[in-house]
Amino acid sequence: MTNLPYYHVDAFADRPFTGNQAAVMPLDSWPDDAVLQAIGEENNFAETAFYLPDDSGDADYELRWFTPTVEIALCGHATLASGHIILSQDPERQQVTFRTRQAGTLTVKRDGEGYALDLPAYPPAPKAMPEIVALLGGSPVETQFHEGRYHVLRYASADEVLALRPDLKALAALGNAQFICTAPGKDTDVLSRVFVPGGGVDEDSVTGSAHAVLTPFWASKLGRDNFTAYQASQRGGYVNCRLDGDRAWLGGRCVTVVEGIFRLPPAGA
Repeated sequence: MTNLPYYHVDAFADRPFTGNQAAVMPLDSWPDDAVLQAIGEENNFAETAFYLPDDSGDADYELRWFTPTVEIALCGHATLASGHIILSQDPERQQVTFRTRQAGTLTVKRDGEGYALDLPAYPPAPKAMPEIVALLGGSPVETQFHEGRYHVLRYASADEVLALRPDLKALAALGNAQFICTAPGKDTDVLSRVFVPGGGVDEDSVTGSAHAVLTPFWASKLGRDNFTAYQASQRGGYVNCRLDGDRAWLGGRCVTVVEGIFRLPPAGA
């Protein structure tokens, strides 16, 4: 057996059992992708984050993310969780950078009692999507799309978003895409729910990558570069959003709830 460090972190959470769960696993070298995928399936969180020291000189660490079924291009909450583990272990350190394979270099830095996460901003553009509207339900007042397969549906009220009961099986058949349903919030500026059934996550708890889309989308609607957001999943979580040029800065806290060892069997076992 190979013993790998293992951390279970609730991200975008100020207490356990809220926010979005991520497994964080530091490595010394990359095993086969099939092994990483098997670990992601075993952990069965929306994402498992794997990182190791970056030998390219472009960042402090290289970072990858796996759902239970696929490797993904961008994950915000598991990046925040990874930064939390690294910065928690070095109280003098102020920030950490991650080189990713499809999303460029990402930064997590200390921000008050929590952290700020730097992601690329993904502004969507108007697009009609009547078939998807029918699967999600309700009567959105606007639909937009970003080429990273992010579908944004804006509704008139938070209550309409909260009442949605989408056809998850039919949405899953469309592949690994995000369906972001959003409206003005109740106790925050913005509210959302996010569905990714084709990626193995029926309804995500708190989705950093969705807020990389929502940040430019709502900054334009609200006429200002910063706002508060709540993702209204069963667990729920709060995100502070700020648009800075072509970057979306997301603020939140993290809680480590489990620390232990993942026992990886030898190859072929």
